[in-house]
Amino acid sequence: MEKFLTIKSFLVDHTRIDRGIYISRIDGDITTYDIRFIKPNTPPYLDNAGMHTIEHLFATYVRNTRFGDNIIYVGPMGCRTGFYLLVRDLNANQVIELIIDTLKFIVDFKGKIPGASEKECGNYLEHDLEKAQFYSRDLLSAVKNWKVENLHY
Repeated sequence: MEKFLTIKSFLVDHTRIDRGIYISRIDGDITTYDIRFIKPNTPPYLDNAGMHTIEHLFATYVRNTRFGDNIIYVGPMGCRTGFYLLVRDLNANQVIELIIDTLKFIVDFKGKIPGASEKECGNYLEHDLEKAQFYSRDLLSAVKNWKVENLHY
């Protein structure tokens, strides 16, 4: 068997991470933010339907703000504890504010989930707005006063 190098995300000490917003890595002009809804290794984890709805609402909201052109990617972590947000050319204060505003948007959202039709989504039947709002409200309570100093693991 070949020997593989350990990737950077596996070098992070997950026993020291709590719910919050962190800088995961910086690659040139792209910064990856770790938006941790659940403290690692402390179930219950995000369920698929709630996580899927957060993904749709989060991506829709951030791409429709004045920072839309700076958003590279929003997506869930396979461990079901949070999301990655990849941005270009935004400072940390802007990203913290954007994440907090996005969580508020999800908490207050009413109506049809954007992109949740058979034509638009590969798993359009698996959504749960109430769960997405519960998760977002919970994280918002932890990060509402988040500062740049808190962004490091």
